[in-house]
Amino acid sequence: MLGTIVNTIAIVIGGFTGLLFGQALPEKMKSTVIQGIGLVVLLIGGSMALQTKNSLVIIASLVIGGIIGEWIDIELRLKEFGQWLENKFAKNGEKTGFTKAFVTASLIYCVGAMAIMGSLESGLKGNHNILFAKSMLDGISAIVFASSMGIGVVASAAPVFLYQGAITLGAGLLQGILSGPVIGEMGATGGLLIVGIGINILEIKEVKVGNLLPGIFLAIPITLLFTKLHLGM
Repeated sequence: MLGTIVNTIAIVIGGFTGLLFGQALPEKMKSTVIQGIGLVVLLIGGSMALQTKNSLVIIASLVIGGIIGEWIDIELRLKEFGQWLENKFAKNGEKTGFTKAFVTASLIYCVGAMAIMGSLESGLKGNHNILFAKSMLDGISAIVFASSMGIGVVASAAPVFLYQGAITLGAGLLQGILSGPVIGEMGATGGLLIVGIGINILEIKEVKVGNLLPGIFLAIPITLLFTKLHLGM
């Protein structure tokens, strides 16, 4: 759990740093910075998604995952949790945008391949290097996000800890089936979801990325099935 703990602390420190010094930036500048981040998120997600060896895996994972996620309504649960944190901890002047900042930052920090692969490496081999690298990236981005979106970014450290911690602790149970192709398709599926986050940041259209999250984990059995049946592999 060391890597996840360091990652969580990095987000908190970066977030509070952004809150302390973000007030010095004018709103127009913050808006432009957010747009720039949105474009970078699109680039990162697109490059990850293009690493797939079988687009059928991504299609099947997101279709089935979307059905499951919509049934559970993960997006709503995230928003409700964000609103609960908002009511508990945010001051009146900070409530505007708290939930949006919390949900957006939580998804960005949780969906990527580094979150999944880093947690798996941490749990399977005790190697925390990927999560340490992710901690540096997340800490820097948290400064920018918090300066533009507010304290909701700091609160996103909680789901990061729970999500990555769960993957780390559960990694041993999946040790026999997490082959290179499986992890690759999980990362590619997550990359496409990151594209969706970029679209949300740029306010092009609302994509329910949270409800598509099960697709990342459904990529495991679907990749194994497609490999066995030689479907596009």
